[in-house]
Amino acid sequence: MPIRFVLLLLALLPCCAQADEAVREDWNAKFQTTYSWQHKPGFNALYSGQNSLLNSAENSYTFTTDAFVGVRVRQNSELYFVPEITQGVPFSNLNGLGGFTNGELTRASGTSPKIYRQQLFLRQTWGFGGGAENIDSDMNQLAGTVDKNRFVLTAGNFSTLNIFDNNLYAHDPRTQFMNWSNMTYTAYDYAADARGFGWGIAGEWYQDNWVVRFGRMTVPKEPNGLQLDYQFFKHYGDQLELECGHEIGGQAGKVRLLAYRDHAVLANYRDAINFGVATGTTPSIFKVRNGEKSKFGFGADVEQSINANTGVFMRAMWTDGHTETDAFTEADQSIAGGLSFKGADWGRARDTVGVSLSNNRLSKDRRDYLQAGGISFFIGEGALNYHPESILESFYNWNASKHASLTADFQHISNPAYNSDRGPVRVWGMRLHLEY
Repeated sequence: MPIRFVLLLLALLPCCAQADEAVREDWNAKFQTTYSWQHKPGFNALYSGQNSLLNSAENSYTFTTDAFVGVRVRQNSELYFVPEITQGVPFSNLNGLGGFTNGELTRASGTSPKIYRQQLFLRQTWGFGGGAENIDSDMNQLAGTVDKNRFVLTAGNFSTLNIFDNNLYAHDPRTQFMNWSNMTYTAYDYAADARGFGWGIAGEWYQDNWVVRFGRMTVPKEPNGLQLDYQFFKHYGDQLELECGHEIGGQAGKVRLLAYRDHAVLANYRDAINFGVATGTTPSIFKVRNGEKSKFGFGADVEQSINANTGVFMRAMWTDGHTETDAFTEADQSIAGGLSFKGADWGRARDTVGVSLSNNRLSKDRRDYLQAGGISFFIGEGALNYHPESILESFYNWNASKHASLTADFQHISNPAYNSDRGPVRVWGMRLHLEY
């Protein structure tokens, strides 16, 4: 049914006039392969539980290969298809952290490679003048010319992060920071299946220096599940983002404000605590997931160029914190910021150095639930000496050529899974990325 939905939209969308195109692709095919390897030595822990990060030494890796195929089916209509091969093993079965050490870990499929359809979506553009803007050839992007003032509709199978929270300096764990807390807001429980993708529709209205984005995506049938719920008007995830571009001292920057709301069959932490008290058992969200609930949050994202080779970014998000994780996040408030440097000063203009600091926190309801012995999808150790989880990350991305880069990455994680009785954890990583 979802594929028929895209084809129907394709048939109904009209062909719209647009500015004359100086450079235009009718189709393209891009490819990427990324292998990321990480090692953590053993660390101190007063105790461990069911969902703890193992305090013994471990290795983790992910391997992904993608083909990005785009076709211009009409003058302003583009269809994209992305198959992916994935393989990988996370630390401790992905347990024991709020900020995952590798943003690709949710797609880890074990030691045997698996192929699946990652994305299949339609993009339609309507132009409204304001001058011409060139679009470069890229993954999920055909080269061409569009009006600066325009409306873009995306419909089909894609990721919420394709459209929202696209920070210039911290967004792609394949080429930039590796930790999830730098890929997007840690507290952003965006609607998606367990791999990070879903079916939906999103609109983007570009007007001068402003962009308004809105969208609705499918949620999983069960939290953190692969099977999606296609009751699009009953269970869903909505997003709304306002972006403003600006210049400070002649240097470009952007500010984004984001709001999201998930509505699905979810458990409430306080209900789980009360049920545990009433029955004399350990509280469990899995025993009180019996009704539709909403979860919402608000975030702010800033990116700012300092000069031609240096940029700074910051993200912060607050969520209501009463309701369990729907897809990924094991955080209720998060803030992250950092610097990104290009290597022109030392004769390596394509190289990038990054350093960031992230701080993740839990709501009182979630803290009380974990302190009473409850577990969630990725955290829960039977007890909790609560302190915010802090992550320091630095990386050096060495570009061997236009198509190949090698990255060294280091992360220092204090209070993993918000528990000061465990850690700190140090993670060393290497990443090979190829694209064409």
